[in-house]
Amino acid sequence: MTYYTGFIAAVPTANRQKYLDHLRVAWPLMRKYGATRMIETWGANVPKGKVTDFQGAVAAKDDETVVFSWVEWPDRATADTAWKNMESDPEMAAMAEMPFDGSRMIFGGFAPLMEAGQPQGAPYYQGFLLAVPEKNKATYEKMAKDAWEMFRKYGCLGIAENWGVDVPRGKQTDMYRATKAEDGEAVLFSWTAWPDRTTCEEAAKQMEADMEGQEFPEMPFDGKRMIWGGFETIFDSAKS
Repeated sequence: MTYYTGFIAAVPTANRQKYLDHLRVAWPLMRKYGATRMIETWGANVPKGKVTDFQGAVAAKDDETVVFSWVEWPDRATADTAWKNMESDPEMAAMAEMPFDGSRMIFGGFAPLMEAGQPQGAPYYQGFLLAVPEKNKATYEKMAKDAWEMFRKYGCLGIAENWGVDVPRGKQTDMYRATKAEDGEAVLFSWTAWPDRTTCEEAAKQMEADMEGQEFPEMPFDGKRMIWGGFETIFDSAKS
C-alpha cells in the first residue's frame, strides 16, 4: 500500500536555488532505496493564523519561506528500511550541508485515507496539516469525499488525505505541537492539486459565495487548529 513521508520546513528565501540543488542530489539517493516519487513545493500564499499556521509550525523567520513536501513509497516497510539504511550510507554523509535549519523541520509517515482525481503532478497545491480525533476517522473520510465533489466542480485536479501512522515527537517542533493535537487525535498531512494559483483562489471565492447564508456543516475536527497554505511546485521527480 502506498505510503508517504511528509515534510514541512522553513528555508531561507535567498537559498531557493541552493535548496533546489540539494533536492536534485537527494532524489537519486531516495530512489536508490525504493522511493517512487518526490514532490517539493514552495510557499506562495501561506497566511498567518490566529491559532496555528505553517510559520509557527516550523518557527519560520521573516526571511524564510515554508516548504511543503512529500516522498512516496510503495509501502511503509520500504520507507522504514530506507530511512534506517540511509543513516549509514556514505552518499548521505558526503552530501553538502542542508541549506536550511533541519532542527526545525517537522515530518511524519502517513497512509492514504482518501485519494481522488490526479493528486500529484500539479503546478500548484494547497497543503493542509490538521489533527482529527481518531474516533472520527470514518466521518472525516466521508467529509473529504463530499468535499472532493465540490472542489472538482471548481477546477481542482485531485485530492489526497493522508492519516498519520508514524509521526514522531520532536525536541523543538513536531506535527503534534504544530496542530496543538490533543490525546486521542491523529495528525493528517493532506493536499489538493490545482492547475494554477488563480484557479485555486477563484475556487475558494466561489465556494465561499455558495455557502453564504447557509449553515456551515459541523466538521469532525477542530477547524480552528487546521493549518493551510498555497504552494508552487519547484521539484517533481517524475518530471525532472
